Amino acid sequence: MQVSSVNSSLSPVELAAWRGLLRTHAALVRDLDAELHAGHDLSLHEYEVLLTLAGAPEGRMRMSELAAAVVLSQSGLTRLVDRLGRDGFVARVRCEGDRRGLNAEVTDAGRRRYLEARTTHLAGVRRRFLDHLDESELGTLATFWERVVPGATAE
Repeated sequence: MQVSSVNSSLSPVELAAWRGLLRTHAALVRDLDAELHAGHDLSLHEYEVLLTLAGAPEGRMRMSELAAAVVLSQSGLTRLVDRLGRDGFVARVRCEGDRRGLNAEVTDAGRRRYLEARTTHLAGVRRRFLDHLDESELGTLATFWERVVPGATAE
């Protein structure tokens, strides 16, 4: 049975756009992760959890909401929060009014580590990504992300 060529291959421009997205994302994540490890002994995912919790009301979020916010599976987030807990950066606390629910809460040490790492992370994002695009291009890119995944650019 022959598969339609429309469904079996990408045009050169489609392939370039797709590969470009994948390769750029992988390179940026790899390099930003390496900078955070070298400078602050944090992974990029750990930094994102601390950033998200530091910005949450009372520095606390339900584990399920935190997993969605940092784009990790429940089990992946559980392992990551366990590591951050062993380092004293995050504590797990029961949800008020829900005996089964758990919150992750950033500790004072976690806030300090986040603030220490923030300058390194933002400089890396600027140097490796933002400085390569002008304001108009960044706006266009944000518009494209929203078209592909509505809500992708929302906080």
